[in-house]
Amino acid sequence: MATVPSYSPSIWVRMCHALPRFDLTMQMRDNSFTPDSWEYQQTLLVLSSLSAIALVLSLLVVLSFLIHYCCCHRGDGGRDAEEEEEDDDASGGHGYSGKKGRGICCVTWVSVAAVTLCCVAIGVGFYGNSEANDGMYQLTSSLLTANYTLASIDLLIWDTVAVLQRSVSGPLTSLEDVFGGNKPALVSTRSCRRLSERVASLLSSLSLGRGVRAVTPGLSGMNGSDSIVGLLTPVPPSVAPTLTPSSTANSVPAPFSPGWAASTLMVNEDYRWLSYVLLLLLDLVVCLFILLGLAKQARWLLILMTVLAWLALFLSWGSLGLETATVVALSDFCFDPNIFVLNSTHFNTGTSTEILDYYLTCSRRMTSPFQQLLTQSQRALSSIHSHLSSLERDALPRFPKAEKSLREVQQILNVTEGNFHQLVALLNCRGLNKDYIDSLKGLCFDGMEGLLYLSLYSFLSALAFTAILCSLPGAWRSFSSDSEEYEDSDSESEDPFTSHQDSKRFLQWQPWL
Repeated sequence: MATVPSYSPSIWVRMCHALPRFDLTMQMRDNSFTPDSWEYQQTLLVLSSLSAIALVLSLLVVLSFLIHYCCCHRGDGGRDAEEEEEDDDASGGHGYSGKKGRGICCVTWVSVAAVTLCCVAIGVGFYGNSEANDGMYQLTSSLLTANYTLASIDLLIWDTVAVLQRSVSGPLTSLEDVFGGNKPALVSTRSCRRLSERVASLLSSLSLGRGVRAVTPGLSGMNGSDSIVGLLTPVPPSVAPTLTPSSTANSVPAPFSPGWAASTLMVNEDYRWLSYVLLLLLDLVVCLFILLGLAKQARWLLILMTVLAWLALFLSWGSLGLETATVVALSDFCFDPNIFVLNSTHFNTGTSTEILDYYLTCSRRMTSPFQQLLTQSQRALSSIHSHLSSLERDALPRFPKAEKSLREVQQILNVTEGNFHQLVALLNCRGLNKDYIDSLKGLCFDGMEGLLYLSLYSFLSALAFTAILCSLPGAWRSFSSDSEEYEDSDSESEDPFTSHQDSKRFLQWQPWL
């Protein structure tokens, strides 16, 4: 026998789950996953507020650098001009040297290093966004597979009950009329009728949404749609109109079913993926145009990119706060998911804990909660088959008119047995448990890893934009002086009566003269 797939939390889930939790009053709280609890929500708010504190620190650092460039260098203008003239004389009027040259070089390299760090963070962000999307795709795919299994169970139950009721109201009634004068054949026919009603009653009492209900007599007076107990998930829209007329009025998945959860997650994941792609593209555009502005020494471009860098800084720290809360909450869920799934499903759908525990754990030591019901149905179908065989052997030669009705009953019995075997296979815990384990692996492995990479991206990009905003004012200051030097050199080159200082400097730089 194949082993039942198992799930164990990853090392990242255990590490994040082990983080201490404090509420708004700085009291230690439990780390169990209870999203509806206000105390638990407070712990997530406290963890998210750490990114707000980091944002305030970043603003203070950038503000201190702005004060340094705006105030400290304003009174040093005359001295800087004298130093620039001395540096020009020492260097022959070409290039930078001294304090100014070292400062401009430092500013340039800090900006380039910050932009490089931002590009690395963008690469990490694209990878994390892809991993998170893969995890959500695996989760929704598993939920849709489970939804299809549950819908197939519902369809098989309804189809089997409808077929049995048709046999009771049709060919079995005709056989009773034909065998009216033969008491043994009439007894066998009525036994087939009672057994068919019994099987239909047993199957109609089978439900994953409300558990196994008590068998109610008088099922033969009910139609097929009324005899089916509402299951946990609806029938897919493609087959829903063929089941009941009322099903066409509502093709939307019922709340708290796997289909409803999958459709909701897919819509939210599309918006999440697109939002991160736009954020990553914004960071990439800012980084590339900052490099272009440094290379072209375009001050207006750097001013525009500085405004966008401020926006990216706020978005980076804000996304880090959301990712921190999401990672911690997801680690709490993934550490022991069975408890939350069992409690929430039992509360929202009314499914019995025995059935939920059977499908969530799928242990070999556990017996199916439907075992007794299925065994009784199997025995009833076997008895019907025996009665039909005796009628075909003993009564059919004496009553040739009963052949057509008897063949119809046998055909219905074959269809019922085929549906019953499929139903037994679908009710086994292995299929639904595999879908459950696959959904957990997609959410708690790929999804968790993607969120951690996205958190790393947000942190690195926030640091990079902080460094960029600290270094760009120095670049502006150097650009203005550089443009003035270029204008002076152009005006001197156009003057035919310049001094001999340029010729002296030219001779100084020609060692072969």
